Amino acid sequence: MYADRLNRTGGFNPGSLGVALAINCAVIGALFFAAPNVLPFVPDKPLVTYVPYTPPPPPELVPPTDPLIRQQPRPAPRPDAPSPLVPTPSTEGFQVAPDPLPYTPPIGIEGTGTGTVTVDPPKPSPVFVQPGIDPRYAAEFQPSYPSEERRAEREGRVVVRVLVGTDGRVKQVERVSATTDAFYRATLDRALAKWRFKPATRDGVPVEAWRSMALTFVLQN
Repeated sequence: MYADRLNRTGGFNPGSLGVALAINCAVIGALFFAAPNVLPFVPDKPLVTYVPYTPPPPPELVPPTDPLIRQQPRPAPRPDAPSPLVPTPSTEGFQVAPDPLPYTPPIGIEGTGTGTVTVDPPKPSPVFVQPGIDPRYAAEFQPSYPSEERRAEREGRVVVRVLVGTDGRVKQVERVSATTDAFYRATLDRALAKWRFKPATRDGVPVEAWRSMALTFVLQN
């Protein structure tokens, strides 16, 4: 048998080739399934791309052609900038004129420039004369002595204000003071019934006016 195999001449054996291919495929498949899992590559940090920035050129200033377009105001000078030297005119040789006096037009007839002024004298204040006792009725001024005050032997005094009308009669009586009510009632009745006055006057014209009257009640033996 060995002699026969050795004595064979070289030739192509299809069966051997198929067996060899089968063995190789089995080995490659075992290696494929036995290989570890392959994860995709993920970088630790995000990628940052830097692009150089070039600023655009400033716009060109075009002078305005329309005369109605207002020019931009100039910026205010800095506070630390030196102030320009302005020559100050000298006051030597100049005199300050005094303020002119106010103009007073002449008094008189128009066109003449002269004249006189007539000043009216001040009017006198009105003359007032208070009401006075009419001497024809002087005996009627003393009122009757109240009987209750006479029995009590009491003397008294009464002060009243009376309004004298333009006819000389008493129109109203006001009590100022009185020793008792009886003395006042006696005075009130007599004033309204019997008292007569000369009316007060203002520049000779009769007017109403107030007058104070004081009466004394005295007992006589």
